[in-house]
Amino acid sequence: MNTDSRLERANDNAAAFWLAQARAHDWQFRTGPGLTAVRCARTPDDAHRFVVTRPYAEPGRLEQELADLLAEWSTIRFTLEDPYGGLDLTRFGAARMPLMPVMVRDPGRIEGLTTGLPTVSEARGSDGSGGSDGNGGSGGSGGNGRSGALTVDEARDGDSFAQVERAIVEGFPLPARQPWVRGVALPERLLGEPGWRAWLGRVDGAVAGSCLTYDDGRATGVYWVATLPDWRGRGVARAVLQTALTHAHPDRPATLVATAVGEPLYRKLGFTEQTRTCWWSRTSAAG
Repeated sequence: MNTDSRLERANDNAAAFWLAQARAHDWQFRTGPGLTAVRCARTPDDAHRFVVTRPYAEPGRLEQELADLLAEWSTIRFTLEDPYGGLDLTRFGAARMPLMPVMVRDPGRIEGLTTGLPTVSEARGSDGSGGSDGNGGSGGSGGNGRSGALTVDEARDGDSFAQVERAIVEGFPLPARQPWVRGVALPERLLGEPGWRAWLGRVDGAVAGSCLTYDDGRATGVYWVATLPDWRGRGVARAVLQTALTHAHPDRPATLVATAVGEPLYRKLGFTEQTRTCWWSRTSAAG
């Protein structure tokens, strides 16, 4: 087995992304040769997260390991990522979600840009002050009928990071975290996690979109690319992602799992599919 394949790099990055959250939230976690488990515990029924990182010869053995963890952690809800597609978790009361592509982009220049790239600066203040003017990015008019310049900044302080969190909760969206409460989904402590970076897109100071990147030293994962409803279809996601790819360790491969909505954009930016991953979700206690 090639343990340095593109797929394994993507799997490892996803596991590390959740482990960073576990450290910031003080959650319990478990790591093994092919499975990373995080006991998300903001509320008693919060969905625990499991990421399969390596191929398995015996699905039954991995399923038993999962069963033991579910019992030990008194798990009610969970999501499991299985990029190898050999597990059957129906006996745990889980449903198989639509397959999604695991995508990787090799280091290199982004081809086919039709607009300039916004300048990166440190975003400060919840009112949008302190950000770079950029050079226009791919600005346009939003749902409020106004037109303006789009800027993309790295969020490095608590107020701007909170705006990234809000954009993700409301724009991705994350229904379980709504209504948004500052620091519940993404505590400010995450800014102290090595490799963790956040990107905030604004139009005339109004928050329009965001994304997260996580660099583990081997690859840079892209997570939760979000655009708020009033700004969709205006090039916000593209500009935010262009900025992140250009400034968050562009010398490393970039990885992500694409939704159906985001996949066309990711392909245009040079991401290629490695496999279709199977996610399992249980939303209530097993019967």
